[in-house]
Amino acid sequence: MASTTEAHSLSFDCIVVGSGSAGSCAALSASDSGCKRVLIIDKCPPEWVGGNGYFTAGAHRTVHQGLQDLLPIVTNVTPELASNIDLEPYTKDDFTKDVIRLQVENGVHPKSDMHLVEALVDNSRDAIQWLADRVKMPFTFAFNRQAYLIEGRQVFWGGMALSVADGGKGVIHAHQKALAEAGIQVWFNTEAIQLLMENGAISGVLARRNGNDIRLSAPAVILACGGFEASPDLRSKWLGDEWAHAKVRGSPYNTGDGISLATSVGAALAGDFKHCHSTCWDADAPNDAGNRTLSNQYTKSGYPLGLMLNVKGKRFVDEGEDFRNFTYAKFGREILKQPSSVAFQIYDQQTVKWLRVEEYGDDVVKKVWADTLEELVEKLLPDEEASVEDRKEFLKTIKSYNEAVLAFRSENPTKVWDPAIKDGLSTKSFSHSIIPPKSNWALPIIESPFLAVKVTCGITFTFGGLSVEPETAAILCTVGEPIKGLFCTGELVGGLFYLNYPGGSGLTAGCVFGRKAGREAAKLSTARALSIHLSDSA
Repeated sequence: MASTTEAHSLSFDCIVVGSGSAGSCAALSASDSGCKRVLIIDKCPPEWVGGNGYFTAGAHRTVHQGLQDLLPIVTNVTPELASNIDLEPYTKDDFTKDVIRLQVENGVHPKSDMHLVEALVDNSRDAIQWLADRVKMPFTFAFNRQAYLIEGRQVFWGGMALSVADGGKGVIHAHQKALAEAGIQVWFNTEAIQLLMENGAISGVLARRNGNDIRLSAPAVILACGGFEASPDLRSKWLGDEWAHAKVRGSPYNTGDGISLATSVGAALAGDFKHCHSTCWDADAPNDAGNRTLSNQYTKSGYPLGLMLNVKGKRFVDEGEDFRNFTYAKFGREILKQPSSVAFQIYDQQTVKWLRVEEYGDDVVKKVWADTLEELVEKLLPDEEASVEDRKEFLKTIKSYNEAVLAFRSENPTKVWDPAIKDGLSTKSFSHSIIPPKSNWALPIIESPFLAVKVTCGITFTFGGLSVEPETAAILCTVGEPIKGLFCTGELVGGLFYLNYPGGSGLTAGCVFGRKAGREAAKLSTARALSIHLSDSA
């Protein structure tokens, strides 16, 4: 390896580490704010561009004033369709409460840095507009994910409405096009191996590109290279040994580099290192990286419409606790805790038609069908890796669930099943209740043929990261002061989410803090240019 002094040197106004959505937002923001030479580096090859953003559904959560507020930025709504959409406003108070309420577990009170939460919420709508205007992000209404067709009307639920055409693939394509038009270079196969400092401030990055060390000079470096979710060793260290076996949903290159780079120059850690974003994931998906073709289609988020049983034949979560986008990030870890770290989702003909085709299509997931529940459990037995170990308990659990559903219905005959609201159709009857209950959308599993799908835990991103100043996205050192010239965005922002998070917040947060980091980087670039000018004039 060449020494730092021997390495070839190049100069830039801003260097961004990471080619995902957050890093792209930061680079564009820096360029628009005055940085003339912006460079993105990423250790992945070009075919893996985009980080974890590529593997998302493209969902963006934002404050908005209702249908008329968002209609101008979406691309998939005709005037006729618009007249049949029900979309209530989503206020700052709504967004804030959704972040906070999901953190309460076993009496534990919220721990999020409320200044970070406020920055996310307050800037969310402006960030979305910037993405639409500056990046030309092809926003769509997520009819297939966040709305149900009820009596001829598209009824949105869960506080979120926006997605992107072609999901995460569309997100990254839009960013790559905008970066190219802005003249921003992207170097792949280029790993940041050391942050360089002079006089207590960042002065650049020592990078390794195609086996050669290159000294990249810049007054500002923005870290946007993801969390540690793709490192089995770091997952075991911080999340627990069982997490070494979780399936990686996205990029295999998010291995904690940003944390190690920043802490080597005195950065402070922040946030929840015990929990992460995970989800119900196809048990047959690849282990160590996402699939670039199917990407988010391996998600199996239909569980509010059915039941989830482990291999012992027992339920282990309240499938109807809340809307899917408020529970999937924590239910993944609940599956991981189960024997063999798998579970079976069970549906009958009342709800099969409501399952999303992109997740449950015949060409996406292995399905097990049967005309009776007894036949279904028999078909689940032969799997040598993870099968139902107690068929009697499996059938007993569903029988008891069905009895509880019917008992509740007899006591509450006016309750109507409605997947677009928390309908209160539950198992909590006076005469027959079960633990855990199903609090909403409880229909008996009685109409054949029955469907079973095997799922496991897919890890998306980690919550623990770096301590960040909310207004500037500057990384803070262990004594609470900003490290001059060092910023971060995306998954690396620590302290924003604990235990759980509202779906669609991640991409929005990456944009919010990426834009802040880019603007601050430009200020440093301008100050350096002025200093050089004054020095040359002296």
